[in-house]
Amino acid sequence: MPSSAALPETVLQFGSGRFLRAFADLFIHHGNAEGQAIGRVVIVQSTAGGAGRTEGLNRQLGRYHVAVRGYENGEIVDRVEVCESVSRVLSAATAWPEVLELARSPQLHTVLSNTTEAGYTLDMEDMPTDAVPRSFPAKLLAVLKARADAGLPGLTVIPCELIEGNALLLKAKVLDLAVRWGYGKELLTWLAEECVWLHTLVDRIVTGTPAGHPLLATDPLLIAAEPFAFFALEDHPRSGFRLKHPAITRTPAVEPYFLRKVRILNAAHTALLIEAVPRGFTIVRDAVNDPELGAWLARLLAEEIVPTLEGRVDSAARFAAQTLERFKNPFLDHRFADIALHHASKIAVRLESTAAEYAAKFGSAPPLLSAAIAAGRA
Repeated sequence: MPSSAALPETVLQFGSGRFLRAFADLFIHHGNAEGQAIGRVVIVQSTAGGAGRTEGLNRQLGRYHVAVRGYENGEIVDRVEVCESVSRVLSAATAWPEVLELARSPQLHTVLSNTTEAGYTLDMEDMPTDAVPRSFPAKLLAVLKARADAGLPGLTVIPCELIEGNALLLKAKVLDLAVRWGYGKELLTWLAEECVWLHTLVDRIVTGTPAGHPLLATDPLLIAAEPFAFFALEDHPRSGFRLKHPAITRTPAVEPYFLRKVRILNAAHTALLIEAVPRGFTIVRDAVNDPELGAWLARLLAEEIVPTLEGRVDSAARFAAQTLERFKNPFLDHRFADIALHHASKIAVRLESTAAEYAAKFGSAPPLLSAAIAAGRA
């Protein structure tokens, strides 16, 4: 098995934030360590605020640690994992020619991204003659065009933004921009048909630097993540990203996993907020550890939410049990104040939709959920 440093650079990643570094990058490291030889990741840093992170990662030759902390199968774990899948970080502002050079590498096969929903917004000032594109879709188009112009096969594009239909949306943005810039039919066809655009659902809570951790003395890039990790990845016979990992579920359709997450995990957050905040709770963990509230939430999930999803999503009951375990993470202070943002719309999407489906399926309103919705709307 070759060392990770000997593996070629095969993945171009937009986004140097902590999530992908404790998620896909860590999984790639696991695969490499097992002999899968997935390759190494080159990160493109696009924001000025990440300059320090770029310097730090390059100074440490892409090596950093992830503190995995929380409940796993009913037991508290607190372990440290090293990640050595990142080879280097390139600043888009100062090293864009190197990014395009990598785009023309025959060994490159995958593009990963995690730029947030705002990252999909086109910048109307972007022009094909710019030395460095401004928006993420423009950067991606420039990378793909450089590869197409070199006569190389298309890439597998894996957007990890938490947006339903993310691959289709990003593909449409890139194609629209290519049309606006006057690129010919040959490139448009290459983008649409030679590149593989895969929908995803990503799920792992990744927090910042764990304060007071002894490893910080030698690794200031240390980040913390919960043990739970789930990566629903659309399957495709031509995908260049062949990593096998326990966290990855390849599926012909990612949508049911979005439904499961919104209706169970996200709904549990919103429902618990409605019941817990009036009682003086500010942290999710403290509320779910309260005997009365914890039992109420477990009943809500088991008796009213999970039954509406049975037959529509995989392992709904198990995911609900994992949700309760994740909420109890002793290392994570998840504040209800953060969950409360856009509260009214969250009630509609996360709770009222389930209540309506429950009534249609069972012929009566769900009592616990109905009471929570009424209290949340009051």
